[in-house]
Amino acid sequence: MIQGTGSNVGKSLIVAGLCRLFANRGLNVRPFKPQNMSNNAAVTADGGEIGRAQALQAMGCRVPLSVHMNPVLLKPETDTGAQIIVQGKRFGTMRAREYGKQKGALLPKVLESFSELESSSDLILVEGAGSPAEINLRSGDIANMGFAEAANLPVILCADIDRGGVIASVVGTHAVLEPDEQDRIKGFFINRFRGDPSLFDDGMHEIAQRTGWQGIGVVPWFSDASKLPAEDALDLSNGEGTGEIKIVVPVISRIANFDDLDPLRMEPDVTLELIGPGSPLPGDADVVLLPGSKSTIGDLAFFRAQGWDIDLQAHVRRGGHVLGICGGYQMLGKTISDPDGIEGSAGTVEGLGLLDIETVLTPEKSLVQASGKHLETGASVSGYEIHIGRTSGADCARPYLHIRDASGAPKLDGAQSADGRIAGTYLHGLFTDDAFRKAYLKGFGAVSDLAYDQRIDAVLDDLAEHLERVLNVDAILQIANSRT
Repeated sequence: MIQGTGSNVGKSLIVAGLCRLFANRGLNVRPFKPQNMSNNAAVTADGGEIGRAQALQAMGCRVPLSVHMNPVLLKPETDTGAQIIVQGKRFGTMRAREYGKQKGALLPKVLESFSELESSSDLILVEGAGSPAEINLRSGDIANMGFAEAANLPVILCADIDRGGVIASVVGTHAVLEPDEQDRIKGFFINRFRGDPSLFDDGMHEIAQRTGWQGIGVVPWFSDASKLPAEDALDLSNGEGTGEIKIVVPVISRIANFDDLDPLRMEPDVTLELIGPGSPLPGDADVVLLPGSKSTIGDLAFFRAQGWDIDLQAHVRRGGHVLGICGGYQMLGKTISDPDGIEGSAGTVEGLGLLDIETVLTPEKSLVQASGKHLETGASVSGYEIHIGRTSGADCARPYLHIRDASGAPKLDGAQSADGRIAGTYLHGLFTDDAFRKAYLKGFGAVSDLAYDQRIDAVLDDLAEHLERVLNVDAILQIANSRT
């Protein structure tokens, strides 16, 4: 199990790289994260959902996604509450304090999923969440030491030197843990080092002396990490391209499934610009892309509070294009109704009114992988649906996609305005399909030669080689084999 001295120290990336490293060595590897918190989810073939980081790690292992790779997923809906996903399915919605009291009861499900993976694996790489040093959260813990103890796992600690104070963060973690938890940690490594790693030799020695833990290595900064899909919205950044085609994305407060943006970030002919709160939507955009949301009605209010609704109307008057995906699609309609109070108070709110559609939020969630074609260009498209709600209206007579789900059932998806400049779809991940992305961008005069999945696969191989050079990989295997 890889635990960290804090959040965002690079655990997810390291586990993804180790997954590919050990898979390249011929081992049957699986990723596992007992509890994750993210609104960026992936849909499994059996109609469940897991954190996007575990999907990337599964790609590192070269294995299909399974709900058992992330048995508990917390999807924040407000500042104090989240939807709870257990083994891929909605379990309920809880406030943080309520979940803190209930989380221990989910341990049997977590162990059941771990056992399911263990039965068919040579090696499981388990990722912790946050830090075991958060001893105020230790009671009922299923994310760090609580799980490590229940599954009897040896632990390696990951620390991030880039944020400063790395010696204190490791030694301080040791200081606040109970003796049996200190003993469970068998080694540590330092992540995101810039410069000559040998300059930290004395630091490694000091940490080892003060903790009794084995130093596994110092991992230099991996610059290509930015090319891999981000799980945390805080890690979102503008695109690498500087092309004439400008795609603008308003970053709403509960942005979800933003992996839709990752391929566009890599396109040389595209300038992808993320617009944060308080900044207007640029007047020179070719496309405004409205992303998915975990709380559509709340994010619609947030959108209006930034004045983006006014900016969007001006964009449309100038002849600009708009594409809404999932929650963004729902916002484009005339109304959004929540009769059961799924997202808060029951009622109906006005949408942006750019499409002649209405959406009714329903308790049932659509979780399917799908493929088909883009009706305008005939290009193939594939992706996944992960949403609540049903959408209907006059503009649905001009659907955006013709798709089939895993069962082969056909359906029409999305809607378009009469002039085709405003469109919406429920299909996430459509831009990861090279054929669709190429056809879509061609409509704006851009040329796409990007093979997205191949690019991600190559970066994972580069990351594995990077870790192979700097970590004591044999020591990691010895620690894994020390479990009795």
